[in-house]
Amino acid sequence: MSGYETGPVDSGVGVGVGVGVTAGLLAAWALHDAEEVALVPGWARARVPELRERFPLVPERIWRRLESIDRTEFTTAVAAMGIVVAAAAADGHRTGGRSAFYQAALNGFGLHGLVHLAQAAVVRGYTPGSVTSPLVVIPFTLWARGRLRQAGVLRPAHPRDAVKGLALAAVATAGAHVLTRRPVRRDPATART
Repeated sequence: MSGYETGPVDSGVGVGVGVGVTAGLLAAWALHDAEEVALVPGWARARVPELRERFPLVPERIWRRLESIDRTEFTTAVAAMGIVVAAAAADGHRTGGRSAFYQAALNGFGLHGLVHLAQAAVVRGYTPGSVTSPLVVIPFTLWARGRLRQAGVLRPAHPRDAVKGLALAAVATAGAHVLTRRPVRRDPATART
């Protein structure tokens, strides 16, 4: 033996990868999203006026929505997203890392880290999530993919897989926000008009 094992790793659930690779997705996600929970609402209120002027082609409804996010609503949406990530991590563990759902979530997580870095570049400054993306999100994703590759369970990467991973992340995030959005209360005086 060369000392470098390229074959499957025994994860305790059959041949596959260890719990660090699968449950690590949830842990890395939680660390990353803690940055967002702590900073998104305040950052949005402080930066939207400037960004609205710099990016006039962005629809006004997006700026209004971003300004209206409160900490409770955002934290609830993050918790809902946590359920999706936990389900992906559990499925990954159950299958020794083979799960298409787990691998799509892992890929989406890593690609979403690149999106955070692109957002920071576009706004020419900090955006919530841009600190933990290069320190946690991207390194964890690359490490986990490497472990999946070593175990022989990494699915071949195709451009459509990147699209699927980003789509999974986007749909799950949007769905979490829609489900947790509080109904807009109307002023009784204006409701009659």
